[in-house]
Order: sequence, then structure tokens, then C-alpha cells
Amino acid sequence: MRYRLAWITGTTLALSACAAGPDYRPPASAALGVPAAYSQGSGAPISEAELASWWTRLNDPTLSGLVERAVANNLDIVQAQARLRQARESLRQANAAFLPQLSGSANAGKNYRSQAGGSRVENGVVVPTGGSNWSNSYSLAANASWQLDLFGELSRSAEAARADLAASGYDLANVRATIISELVTNYVQARLAQEQLRVARETQAVQRDNYNIANWRLQAGLVSSLDEQQAKAQLAQTNAAIPQLEASLRGSLNRIAVLTGQAPGEATLMLETPAPLPTASTQIATGIPADTLRQRPDVRSAERALAAATARIGVAQAQLYPSLGISGNIGTTSNSFKDLFSLITGGVFANIAQVIFDGGRLASQVRSQRAATDAAFAAYKQTVLTGLEDVENAMASLTNARARKAEFTTAYDASNNAAILARTQYQAGLIDFQTLSQTENTLLNARNSLAAARSDEVLAIAQLYNALGGGWQNMENRPQ
Repeated sequence: MRYRLAWITGTTLALSACAAGPDYRPPASAALGVPAAYSQGSGAPISEAELASWWTRLNDPTLSGLVERAVANNLDIVQAQARLRQARESLRQANAAFLPQLSGSANAGKNYRSQAGGSRVENGVVVPTGGSNWSNSYSLAANASWQLDLFGELSRSAEAARADLAASGYDLANVRATIISELVTNYVQARLAQEQLRVARETQAVQRDNYNIANWRLQAGLVSSLDEQQAKAQLAQTNAAIPQLEASLRGSLNRIAVLTGQAPGEATLMLETPAPLPTASTQIATGIPADTLRQRPDVRSAERALAAATARIGVAQAQLYPSLGISGNIGTTSNSFKDLFSLITGGVFANIAQVIFDGGRLASQVRSQRAATDAAFAAYKQTVLTGLEDVENAMASLTNARARKAEFTTAYDASNNAAILARTQYQAGLIDFQTLSQTENTLLNARNSLAAARSDEVLAIAQLYNALGGGWQNMENRPQ
């Protein structure tokens, strides 16, 4: 029996080396439609250190502290971490299938037996015969089973589980990168709202002075009520814009609180003190598209999902072939505990099973899994193309934002000079209020547009770093 089991095991290991199903090979860049270079931007590679903590290049310590808090406490990240742990346990379960399964049992009890009988006469008295008695029983048993990986079903299952684990790790990295990008976006929007509120309140003060001047000139009979009504309308429009900006600021602050794992309100009190927009860096290396595919966690997760789907073809295909298992048992039973090990019985068995007819169910499962693999490849390619699109769009947004910022800087300087001259001339009675109103509206628009362009530049930088796959390279236990 020992030699027979050795022969069976050796034969099984030799056969399992030829696992069913295709061996996975990562698709080539040409099959994914990846170009050699981006249509714009530099081809210099971006460093991993810069990608890992890209938000620090915005030179805002408050923002950096918020990012650290979000990475530690964000609940979407906590959920992704739990899914990663779940995938790790699934891999352990798949690996456990390679090992024999052993179970044991023990029983102890009392048996009752009653025996019917007749009667007898003793000393002239009728005495019934028969009776009952109690007896003990003890038993121990152990059972073992081992499914041999004859055609690679178990190895393909473990291969799929390893790919799923890696994909879960990249999913966690993607969630982290997305949360960081969203936090930076809301922080910039909050600072923009504060800047626009500052502009609106300064404009409100100027317009209130203009209204007072127009009202004084009306009382003096120097102008008609038209100037006074226009000044009043202009001031009311600015007053109406302030609550909207305050609501925008509150919305951004509330979102920041939730992103850092806290309830809105007190968590962002320190951010209610106005502060300038973060400073944008001057130059960002983008590398080549192939670099981006290695850097983006969503692309790498999609690639691992394709690997898992490919391995599951082998799992389905192996079920078409015979399965071989070895089982054994050993046990003992006795009516006396001290004699429990006097007699031990056991056996070892080998069994082989093959589906003869199932109406095509197993073959259909193979075709179904091949279709799932085709879908996984399409999803992988779609993720690749979407990632390249994100980078191209981010680079275009950054270029356009910088061009707008330069023009709005010129517009602001000119509008500010024009507004100063217009106020002086209106106070001297040289121009009417409508001219002054138009000049100051132009200045207000230029100030808001310049602030928005500066904000758009920072947001485009955040968008570009996120598109390049930044924000996860320094995470603990990152997937390789």
C-alpha cells in the first residue's frame, strides 16, 4: 500500500505540472493601443518620490496636514483595506485546498438493555425472571481526505486568488489616490471661495461709498435719481452674491470634514480663517504613456483582474477531466475505557471520478469563463485608454489655465487703474455713474477671473498628478 500511494502521488505531481487552461501573458502595449509619447508635455520620467507626495509641492502645510489625516481616517480607505484583508484570506483558503483535510471525533455513552423472562417458584413464592443492565461504550475516530491536483484545478484557483489579492491592493491604492485628489480639489475650492468673498466684500464697501456719493449728489441737486438707483441696484447685486459664495465655502469645508473621517462642523473651524490659494509649481514631468500605465493603480488592478479571469479558465477546464482523491480513516471502540486502544481499525482508499454526462454544463462553464476573460481584457484596455485620456486632458487644462492666468493678470492691472481713474472723475463730476458702474464691474470680473484662473491652475496640477498615478507610492504594504 505504501508503494502504491507513493506511485499515485508521484504521478499526480507530474500531471499537475501541466495545468489546464491557458498560461497568462500580459498583453503587449501594441495590443492596448498605447502610443510612444503624449501629444504634449515632456518625455522626461517623473520620479516616484515626487509622485508619492505630490501635494507637498503646493507649499501649503495646512493642506499637507489634511491629506495625512484623510489617509489615516477616511472611511472609503478603511473599506478598501477591509476588502484587501478579505482577499488575503481568500488566498489562504485557496492554498489550504492543497493540504490534506483531517477531522476527528470521539464518543462516550451508556447503553441500556432489558431482557424479558418467565417466572420461577422459590420457597413457595413466584419470582419473575429476566431483567436489565447498563453497559459503557467508548469510541475514537479520525478521518483524512486529500484531493490531488491532477489537472491543475487547485493551482489555477490559487493563481486566480493571488491575482485577486494584487488587484485588491491596487484598488486600495486607487481609492487612496482618489481621496487625496478630491481633498486637494475641495481645499482649493474653499480657498477660492474665501478669495472671492474677500473681493466681493471689498467691492461691497466701494459700492456702498458710491451709493452714498450718488445719494449726496442727488440731495444736492447735481444729478437725477437715476444715478442713485443704479448705485443701489449695483450694491444689491453684490450683496446677493455673498450668500452664494458662503454656501459654496461651507459645502467645500463640509466635504473636507467627511473626507478626513469627521462630522461636518467643528472639524473644519480652523479652515474658516481665510488663507491664500496654494502656490502652483512651474514644471511637471509627465514621462511617456508606458510610465503612466505602470504608475496608475487602476490600470494595474485591471491587469490583475484579467490575470485572474484567465486563471479561472483553467479552473473550469480542469473540471472536465477526472478528479483523484485519497481518503483514510482510523478508529477504535470498546466497552471499557482502559481497553479503548486494544483494537484499532483503519483503511486507506483512493477514488477517481469523471463526469460522463451533464448536458454540456461543464463545457458551457469553460466558454462562459472565456467570455468573462474577453470582457476583462476589454475592461483593461478601456482603463488604459481612459488613463491616457486623463493625462492628455490634464495637460491641456494646465496649459490653458496658465495662459488664462497671464491674460487675466494683465486685465486686472488695467481694470484696477481704470477704476481708480473713474472714481476720481465721478467724484469730480466729470463722468456719469453708468460709466463708473461699468468700469467697476469690469474690475470685479477681472479680480474674480484672475482668482479662478489661479485656482484652475492648481486644480489642473492636482488633476495631472492624479492622472499620472500619484499619491500611493509611499503607502504601507503597497502591491508590487
